[in-house]
Amino acid sequence: MSVRIRDGFALLVGIFVFYTAATGPFESLIQRAVFLALVTCLGLSLYPLGKGTGWRKVGLAIDLLLAAVTISACGYIVANYDEIMTTLPWATRLDMALTIGLVVTVLEIGRRAVGAIFPVLVIVGLLYALLGEYLPGSLGHRGFDIEFVTETIFLGDLGIWGMLTGVAATVIAAFVLFGALLLHTGGGQSFMDLAMRLGGRQKGGAAKIAIISSGLFGMISGSAVANVATTGNFTIPMMRRLGYPGPLAAAVEAVASTGGQIAPPIMGAAAFVMAEILGIAYVDVMVAAIIPAVLFYLSVFVTVHIVATRRNLKLVPEDELPAWSEILALRKVLPIIAALGGLAVGIFMGRSVATSAFYGMVALLIAFVATSAGRLSVDEMFKRVLAGITDAGKGMVIIGVLLAGAQILVSMINMTGIGVTLSSMIVAIAGDSIVLVAIIVGLVCLIMGMGLPTTAAYVLVAAVLAPAMTAVGVEPLTAHLFVFYFATISVITPPVCVAVFVAAGIAQTNWLPAAFEAVRLGAMTYVVPFMLLLYPGMTAGGGGLAIMNAILSGLVLVVAIPALLGGQTFIGRQWMDRGLLVIVIGVALWPAFLTPVIAAVLLGGAFYVGRNMRRTALEGGQ
Repeated sequence: MSVRIRDGFALLVGIFVFYTAATGPFESLIQRAVFLALVTCLGLSLYPLGKGTGWRKVGLAIDLLLAAVTISACGYIVANYDEIMTTLPWATRLDMALTIGLVVTVLEIGRRAVGAIFPVLVIVGLLYALLGEYLPGSLGHRGFDIEFVTETIFLGDLGIWGMLTGVAATVIAAFVLFGALLLHTGGGQSFMDLAMRLGGRQKGGAAKIAIISSGLFGMISGSAVANVATTGNFTIPMMRRLGYPGPLAAAVEAVASTGGQIAPPIMGAAAFVMAEILGIAYVDVMVAAIIPAVLFYLSVFVTVHIVATRRNLKLVPEDELPAWSEILALRKVLPIIAALGGLAVGIFMGRSVATSAFYGMVALLIAFVATSAGRLSVDEMFKRVLAGITDAGKGMVIIGVLLAGAQILVSMINMTGIGVTLSSMIVAIAGDSIVLVAIIVGLVCLIMGMGLPTTAAYVLVAAVLAPAMTAVGVEPLTAHLFVFYFATISVITPPVCVAVFVAAGIAQTNWLPAAFEAVRLGAMTYVVPFMLLLYPGMTAGGGGLAIMNAILSGLVLVVAIPALLGGQTFIGRQWMDRGLLVIVIGVALWPAFLTPVIAAVLLGGAFYVGRNMRRTALEGGQ
């Protein structure tokens, strides 16, 4: 019965999102209240309190109480929408009770789904708003009573019903549904087959399969940890079977899955949130993220290639790889092409992103039915579509609950002014030095993002730290991409590297050496944010020459950094080889007109000399 209830709620969420993507959302607070009511009820059924324990009956009673309070609170907003939006209602005791109940429910589901770190941060934000007047110095504020906090959180569109919840209830939800339908109608297997064929017969083929497949899945799924759990259960055992050390296998999967978070079109759902915060088009964010994402994956490829060559890792056997005729079969490629085509048509027609996702879903379903007719029964086709809808509903729980919680925290940050205070303190410490501000902000982002899902981590650091970047003259989009990248790579950065934890569990290896391998493989990701500051062309701005300069510099670093960390040899003397690579990296990072060209010449010359020396040594040995 509990499974039926869970699937029923998941189906309701999916249908609600599909309907509002097609017809347009309801009035803002109504859309957000209905969505939050549905995902919280689904979350309570997905993560039941006390499951498998002797006190499950008590947990069930608590869950039912939380569900009743949430439905009442959301229903109250729907019923009183006009009054809330046209007046400034004073908070009553009922309002305060409903607010406390709703906040407790959202944070409790967040705790069950992703751990205690995020709920604790929100609670600290609430306590700071209520008690901050007692703090000394610049961290103190004038103080706010519980009535004002209630009015901010519950009786308006600045608190829990604010922009982040709105994005979750419309754009992000539509893309989660789009991605789930794409994967369940055959796209997931098609991605895996393509990855196997492209990477399998190269050096480090199993690792390259993981990179390609995790990148493709990650672009759609929006979660590094979920991506590791999905593709890692296939790629990690394959790497282990072919002789890859456990830490390396776990690191490859964790890093590749993390890369999906910085790769358009979805970027862990943060692209949509970033567009809303900055007030720019989603396409602008997507375009700005293309070059950094390509450079990231190229660097991981190069690192894997160097490691595979040095360790002589085995290729994937030919008989384990799918044939091109199977991969390019019409029944496999047409649904994917139709889905992406429908999405593109909607965007270029100027429709909203959610409506564009609806076009993609309709095109996908039509193509799926057309290519499956006669091959699958109607019942089987219906089951796959239904599985996609219910899976999407479950995926929306974490996003919906975390963004609602993040919106509460952001409203407290804005209300108390702590974000401005912290930004001013960072600028005061670093002065007007953009590089020093960036280093401080990057380190704080890594710490603040640890243990948090990508989108929640981004929202937190964007509210608190991005203003410090803009205060010293960094463009807003560049500043937000900078903090986003650092918040994202916290999932592979020790000590709280959740993507590595999951991958190491699958590989049955110690997480600590896997984490160090992950840092090495993903080293370029720590450099890319600084390249955004040094080279405006990295975000596809500044004109063609600036873009070419950024790309050339990035390509040099894509080769030089993995070569340095992978022990690449040129003339055979370690200190000289490493010294040369350090010089190349330093020149490539120096933002002047010809420095990328100089760096490229130095690197190319090193490889040329090294190849000639190895050839001479071989001829002399003969």
